[in-house]
Amino acid sequence: MKGEIALISELYDLSHTLASDYLKGFTYPWEALKGIKDMILALGKTLGEDYEEVSPNVWVHKTATVAPTAFLGAPGIIGAGTEVRHCAFVRGSALVGENCVVGNSVELKNVILFDNVQTPHYNYVGDSILGYKSHMGAGSITSNVKSDKTLVVIHGETKIETNQKKVGAMLGDFVEVGCNSVLNPGTVIGRNASVYPLSCVRGVIPANSIHKNNGTIIAKKEN
Repeated sequence: MKGEIALISELYDLSHTLASDYLKGFTYPWEALKGIKDMILALGKTLGEDYEEVSPNVWVHKTATVAPTAFLGAPGIIGAGTEVRHCAFVRGSALVGENCVVGNSVELKNVILFDNVQTPHYNYVGDSILGYKSHMGAGSITSNVKSDKTLVVIHGETKIETNQKKVGAMLGDFVEVGCNSVLNPGTVIGRNASVYPLSCVRGVIPANSIHKNNGTIIAKKEN
């Protein structure tokens, strides 16, 4: 069932994020969006000597690389081995895991990026959660507010009310999003799914599937 695909337990291996204990308190990932800021503020104070508080409520692991031109807004956490590149704009309330890439002109806002996530080129990621080893191709973005400003609904086999105005995309582990794709508000993409370049994606995409840019969804072939 597509509703089951949207469960945190179906989308994510929680061993790959510092937000593991926090996320265990919810059924669906979008339920966690409102508390990301407070979670980071509490978590940051517990990180220990491997992290440096580079500005108030912004913690960066000593092995992370942050370009001088990047902006790190509070609160935020940048994990071990992560690279924050030239002119990245981390607006705040961003938990970025280990060995991630936050690339040139990428903007992050109110997000959880699991370990090994790549947002390397001209991406906007807002009010979203990206699972382990998920990748957003160049120019792909999450749209987090509907054009009519009404509350976001998750459209699967049944509709799930989020009761929230701002909900971006929930990407499961190992998701691949093609270049210049738009993930509309409330998009959920199951584990190991792929999205063709230039796609306009809505609703719930099953795990182990391919979303083609004409909207067709097919199952991946087993190797």
